[in-house]
Amino acid sequence: MMKKRSIPASKASLVLFLCQMISALDVPLDSKLLEELLQPPTITRQSPKDYIVDPRENIVIQCEAKGKPPPSFSWTRNGTHFDIDKDAQVTMKPNSGTLVINIMNGGKAEAYEGIYQCTARNERGAAISNNIVVRPSRSPLWTKERLEPNQVREGDSLVLHCRPPVGLPPPIIFWMDNAFQRLPQSERVSQGLNGDLYFSNVQPEDTREDYICYARFNHTQTIQQKQPISVKVFSTKPVTQRQPVLLTPTGSTSTKVELRGNVLLLECIAAGIPTPVIRWIKEGGELPANRTFFENFKKTLKIIDVSEADSGNYKCIARNTLGSAHHVISVTVKAAPYWITAPRNLVLSPGEDGTLICRANGNPKPNINWLANGVPIAIAPEDPSRRVDGDTIIFSHVQERSSSVYQCNASNEYGYLLANAFVNVLAEPPRILTPANKLYQVIADSPALLDCAYFGSPKPEIEWFKGVKGSTLHGNEYVFHDNGTLEIPVAQKDSTGTYTCVARNELGKIQNEVQLEVKDPTVIIKQPEYKVIQRYGQVSFECIIKHDSTLLPAVIWLKDHDELPDDERFLVGKDNLTIMNVTDKDDGTYTCIVNTTLDSVSASAVLTVVAAPPTPAIIYARPNPPFDLELTGQLERSIELSWIPGDENNSPITNFVIEYEDGLHEPGVWHYQTEVPGTQTTVQLKLSPYVNYSFRVIAVNEIGRSQPSEPSEQYLTKSANPDENPSNVQGIGSEPDNLVITWKSLKGFQSNGPGLQYKVSWRQKDVDDEWTSVIVANVSKYIVSGTPTFVPYEIKVQALNDLGYAPEPSEVIGHSGEDLPMVAPGNVQVHVINSTLAKVHWDPVPVKTVRGHLQGYKVYYWKIQSLSRRSRRHVEKKILTFRGNKTFGMLPGLEPYSSYKLNVRVVNGKGEGPASPDKVFKTPEGVPSSPSFLKITNPTLDSLTLEWGSPTHPNGVLTSYILKFQPINNTHELGPLVEIRIPANESSLILKNLNYSTRYKFYFNAQTSVGSGSQITEEAVTIMDEGKMAMASRQVDIATQGWFIGLMCAVALLILILLIVCFIRRNKGGKYPVKEKEDAHADPEIQPMKEDDGTFGEYSDAEDHKPLKKGSRTPSDRTVKKEDSDDSLVDYGEGVNGQFNEDGSFIGQYSGKKEKEPAEGNESSEAPSPVNAMNSFV
Repeated sequence: MMKKRSIPASKASLVLFLCQMISALDVPLDSKLLEELLQPPTITRQSPKDYIVDPRENIVIQCEAKGKPPPSFSWTRNGTHFDIDKDAQVTMKPNSGTLVINIMNGGKAEAYEGIYQCTARNERGAAISNNIVVRPSRSPLWTKERLEPNQVREGDSLVLHCRPPVGLPPPIIFWMDNAFQRLPQSERVSQGLNGDLYFSNVQPEDTREDYICYARFNHTQTIQQKQPISVKVFSTKPVTQRQPVLLTPTGSTSTKVELRGNVLLLECIAAGIPTPVIRWIKEGGELPANRTFFENFKKTLKIIDVSEADSGNYKCIARNTLGSAHHVISVTVKAAPYWITAPRNLVLSPGEDGTLICRANGNPKPNINWLANGVPIAIAPEDPSRRVDGDTIIFSHVQERSSSVYQCNASNEYGYLLANAFVNVLAEPPRILTPANKLYQVIADSPALLDCAYFGSPKPEIEWFKGVKGSTLHGNEYVFHDNGTLEIPVAQKDSTGTYTCVARNELGKIQNEVQLEVKDPTVIIKQPEYKVIQRYGQVSFECIIKHDSTLLPAVIWLKDHDELPDDERFLVGKDNLTIMNVTDKDDGTYTCIVNTTLDSVSASAVLTVVAAPPTPAIIYARPNPPFDLELTGQLERSIELSWIPGDENNSPITNFVIEYEDGLHEPGVWHYQTEVPGTQTTVQLKLSPYVNYSFRVIAVNEIGRSQPSEPSEQYLTKSANPDENPSNVQGIGSEPDNLVITWKSLKGFQSNGPGLQYKVSWRQKDVDDEWTSVIVANVSKYIVSGTPTFVPYEIKVQALNDLGYAPEPSEVIGHSGEDLPMVAPGNVQVHVINSTLAKVHWDPVPVKTVRGHLQGYKVYYWKIQSLSRRSRRHVEKKILTFRGNKTFGMLPGLEPYSSYKLNVRVVNGKGEGPASPDKVFKTPEGVPSSPSFLKITNPTLDSLTLEWGSPTHPNGVLTSYILKFQPINNTHELGPLVEIRIPANESSLILKNLNYSTRYKFYFNAQTSVGSGSQITEEAVTIMDEGKMAMASRQVDIATQGWFIGLMCAVALLILILLIVCFIRRNKGGKYPVKEKEDAHADPEIQPMKEDDGTFGEYSDAEDHKPLKKGSRTPSDRTVKKEDSDDSLVDYGEGVNGQFNEDGSFIGQYSGKKEKEPAEGNESSEAPSPVNAMNSFV
């Protein structure tokens, strides 16, 4: 009986939350379905919270919403109902809530200042907009004032105050002269954040009467100017040097509060002579890398995208040769509310449960307040299915009347967040959204996915049938997905046919048919082959294919993974590619690609072009470099370049390559510009703005490229707006609550002018948010914090410089950061296929719980114990990864007759989710491995003792051992086979009644109930009877023994030598001078001859008196080992190739090749010698 487990109270809410996520309905994005379903209002577009308008133009306050039935709209102004019918200047757009306030026909923008809020309402609820604060922009004039001339002594500090009028929004400040030229700034003279102009020390050249402060009000596109300020510097000699003194900020410490996500700007400007240098440090820490920038000659510290971790004390140090001064700024980073989990729309069936969750963070911690249909939930009409628990609303057993729109407001002293989320309770019969009789075509042995997109409330159950009246599909050959899709993992030809999908719930039933066709795969039956061809020859590559008769293949040839050159020498036939008049440029890899509508195959081959035999009469070489480069017809975006070609060196110039150098951005680096035919010596070149061009020309012929020409004169083009925007724009979150926007920055020459910056814009996709934008310095990354986890964003990055913006950039889709998956796969099942292989199935997790890009599933499995040994060992977990949305996998390499555990986890880009509950399974018995050893001992005349070890891997319960053996005669023929079954608990056996002096071969293996395992073999010999030895020796044919033949050859050779010596002595009539030769060789083993009668002395081989070497004994298997005695003639080819010295000693070991037999498997067929027979008893 399955045991029930209780859930602790602390985990009940988490389990409930997960259940709601699984049970909530997903409404497919089908336009026809969405038009028919009732839906509460959703705000799709609204004006920004802080809405500054141009007082000269009509005020448009946006409010758009969708719903079924279409919603009606109303407005409040400053908390009370705004009756637009009573104001002739105010109209509302048709089928919209957007207000248009007519200012251009007599209205005044100041009269409509206030806080506006829009409500969209239908029978299912009411959604509300943010509080939209409408304020007209202001660009007031400077108050008139009388400015006295500034008389300043040389070397003193000076501050020229700007004090611009207060505008809305604040103006941009800059200093210019009467000629509208910006005043130069440096480490000595610079503008502060407040707009004042600071002089660390004045110099005589600072004397002028037109220091003018300008204020630019961007919203109204107006510029206001202050009265000119006069500065006169009088000199005093000598100028006294001074140590640094801070002009701003004053004092030794100050404080600053900044909001999370904003840009932190800290400033220190100092006076002194020499001009002080500013340095910044953070006490007790480091300045954040990649987010810290220094501006205004390091007088301004800029930290972008600040967070609470950036709080602390920042010290600026002003230093010159006389000393230093410092100031500490205590920075506190607060945070307006930002989302952790924004509430999401909830679609439920009658009687179901669900939750709305609203979680936000900030500094200080924000307060969470709920509203229902725009009314505080405390005073809203009661709903028995609703219960509020802090930041969560829990719904139980909802009914259709429970449909409403709920608002979550998270606020603190720095701002607020407002989110609408509806609860829509629907009772709908099943609908199938997949078109009827839809045709699916797949290639054999590949997966087939048959769609059955559906909707209903309650959620319908889905069944699949094959054919019109077939039975329900089930089994391991099919995979049923939660979205209704039927997957056939390995479609075969017999899978072709009609499939019927049936959807049913308590309100009805509907079915739909789709068709599946399985096609034969496309195969290249003759692939192109590697070719080597001489220059100017002809070569052909074949590509013959076989394909399904109903598919139309398209064959494409590529060279080096790119299109074939546009050259008439390349001829593409039906089954081949032919290249005529091959040149060196044709060298490379050629690929044949065959595409059909369902599959694609390819094959490649390499072509190597070698040179034809050279003609010595003509010497070919690379051309000489061009010369005398000239620039004419200079325009802003083009110029004409001309040159004189150098000598072509017997090989015509085919083309000229023009390169350019940008001396402003990348001096010393040459880039490709264009190329022209070899007959052309002038070219019109396109230019980019803000580039200091130099050009050079390279000539090319068939031999190679010339050296570059000398560079042309330089030409600097004028600045302009950027022509292009950054490329490779991406949005990928690094944390669950952020979005990291990256791009490839423009190169220097692409900036088209000074002051390159980027405007980064983003908005959440499919929620109709306004674009949020920020302008950043010339960097390549920006981090958006406080985003929901893994939601799509629309992103664009636009370049700008001091002259203006680049064209409007295209949008890309990115995703905020991933988080670990929330739930484990369910319904894990294991099907054991055999003793070493199992198949595991699981249900896929809901897409919403993945919280990232689904990468696949990981199966962890490990052996608990062997069922045959009952002994535990170190647990070694194994991991198999199955990519994509697979719901099954095979576990190979299992050990038979063992107990295993496994669990399954879902994987996304962030990591692994929780593990499913451990699943225990067991593998059946298998065949055992071979016995660990087999030893044969104690040989007697008629018996042998066998000992063995049990198999290392029994793989089950051993039932018995099987012993087979047979004799082997002298000609290696096998005798009759005898089989003996031995109980499994035995480990030795004495075999009796065997023949004496006989070799036996043994085959030994173990058995389980499954079958026999692999066998181990051994050979052994029974010993010879002593009483039979003499008879055995007589029975041996001694004339065929190798040692006897060698001995006879030695005797014959000795007699031949004696005869030759006697013949020589007889002819000469003298004595043979053996004595002198023996003395000269001084061989101690050769006895001297007697001189008195000329006869030979007695020959003695020292080896004859030595005992037999231990290594000369013949082992029981009668084979000659490599370590045996070197004196055996058998080692030297049976004595046939042996040679003897004059003294009769054997020298075959020096002149003849040893051919020793292997120790096993090639026993001699000769009868054993008596000596060896004796040795076998030792």
